[in-house]
Amino acid sequence: MEIKRAAAVVAGLIAVLGAACAAEQKAPAGGIQAAVLVSANAEWAVVRTLFPDARREESPFGEYVVTDIALPDRSARRVVVFHGGWGKVAAAASTQYVIDRWNPPVLVNLGTCGGFEGAAARGDVILASRTVIYDIIERMGNPEEAVADYATTIDLGWLRGPDPAGIKRGVLVSADQDADPGAVAALRLRFGAAAVDWESGAIAYTAARNGKRVLILRGVTDLVGPRGDETYGHIEIFQRNTEAVMKRLIAELGLWLARVPEN
Repeated sequence: MEIKRAAAVVAGLIAVLGAACAAEQKAPAGGIQAAVLVSANAEWAVVRTLFPDARREESPFGEYVVTDIALPDRSARRVVVFHGGWGKVAAAASTQYVIDRWNPPVLVNLGTCGGFEGAAARGDVILASRTVIYDIIERMGNPEEAVADYATTIDLGWLRGPDPAGIKRGVLVSADQDADPGAVAALRLRFGAAAVDWESGAIAYTAARNGKRVLILRGVTDLVGPRGDETYGHIEIFQRNTEAVMKRLIAELGLWLARVPEN
């Protein structure tokens, strides 16, 4: 009987420890309640100045800070603000790194995009409802299937409350290139896209594969159309507009985090 009781106690302890380990694996590491991903160097150059008192740490991808973001009700959420790097490779790899290290309940990508003439305006903030990586060239099989493999429809049904004024939900297309003005009409027609960037498709894809909630908010810094784009050959215009976009997105971050359920 004593042996049976001891065995039962051990079994119970194993079950408790197992449940605790599972809970620990699911819990945000270090109390991190959200991860804010910033991709481009120009975007991070602005963001890093907005947290002057936060201690900057280094990762294999870039700098990051851990800080508290105030919510409208005067509570706060603990977040890691992370510079992941530009382009699909860095975006996917750094997103996975953040998930593996901190296991945040939600990922928030804040950044810039080029709006398509007729579908967006400078200063718009686009909340991605779907992302498509369009620079996948398949010549041996079905090219539509190849692009569809990396397209991601983003579930936003968990987001509480209405979107703020001036927010547009739409499709973002991304590639490791600035948009070719001659391809804008085809991209709009083929994907129903409102804007283009370099990283959103990779971030959304990685988040979906990990079962993570994700918000992708991109501010329109410039417009690209058949006649070109004012920033092409004039990077200083992009940098100036990026400053305004990133300051706005960080200022409004608390409003978005307040809409994220805590469980």
